[in-house]
Amino acid sequence: MFVKGVGMTKFGTENRSSQEMIYEAAFEALQGADMTPDDMDAIVLSTTDSQINGERQRLMGPVVNSLLNTKKPVIRIPAVCGGGGAALWSALKLKHDNVLVIGNEKLASNNSMQVTDDILMAAERIYEQAEGMIFPAQNALVAQQHMLKYGTTEDDFAQVALKNHENAFLNPKAAFYKKKVTLEQIKKSPMVASPLRLFDCSLSVNGAAAAVLTKDKTDVEIIGSGLATDSLPTFEREDITTWEATKRASEAAYNQAGISASDIDFAEVHDAFTIVELMAYEDLGFAEKGKGNALIQDGTTRLDGKLPVNMSG
Repeated sequence: MFVKGVGMTKFGTENRSSQEMIYEAAFEALQGADMTPDDMDAIVLSTTDSQINGERQRLMGPVVNSLLNTKKPVIRIPAVCGGGGAALWSALKLKHDNVLVIGNEKLASNNSMQVTDDILMAAERIYEQAEGMIFPAQNALVAQQHMLKYGTTEDDFAQVALKNHENAFLNPKAAFYKKKVTLEQIKKSPMVASPLRLFDCSLSVNGAAAAVLTKDKTDVEIIGSGLATDSLPTFEREDITTWEATKRASEAAYNQAGISASDIDFAEVHDAFTIVELMAYEDLGFAEKGKGNALIQDGTTRLDGKLPVNMSG
């Protein structure tokens, strides 16, 4: 399959409806592809059923058909932080000629307490939710283990945050566009869950993105795509400093593409917390286990490095 058009809203805290954001991203992608909704064989949508965003709207599939004035089959793939990737992988499996893929979330729509509680529903309900193991706390425990096992430092985390904010400064679609964040600000920011400070944790924003996939040959071909799922609770995993699902998914994608990690020129990875990006370096095969921090220390993953990571910010 090939990518024929893409679209994206600006990400931020502006109070826009999900319908408005989906419409903007979808039509930007369709216009880029010089196609219409009627040209699509199916639509794959990734979004969560948030109970706190004030929209009181489930069954977004029919809503998307109303927005696009069409009656196409709509498949909804709820996968929270992995929603965009899961939607893309699912779209590729449909074997249709043309598929519109959409990701949308409206998270910055309530106070922090309500948003945090809503996001916590993505954690295991008996042990993690009951004990108040919100994701900053869970990832702080992961970071602590990585520091103990491999000597990773708070300075390494700060450099990840700095790199990504420098990239966001240049990206008109990013929430921190033209907003300068310094290393001093990052290191002096409030502690959220030790060792993670405020700038080690991503903020919640609203936004949408879309892509038109087609069998027609274009300049951008998808030559590999992998999806894997691990156990939900962190404590059930054999090693909490390794995300086995990331390893399995990337290995599947590499095998399909006939390449290895050393062939990758740039990457966009999950970075809800700075420790997660460092672990991704390792799980994706860019660095040996425990040596992901070396890539941020020597500038490899910076915008002008040999392997830029998260160039979007």
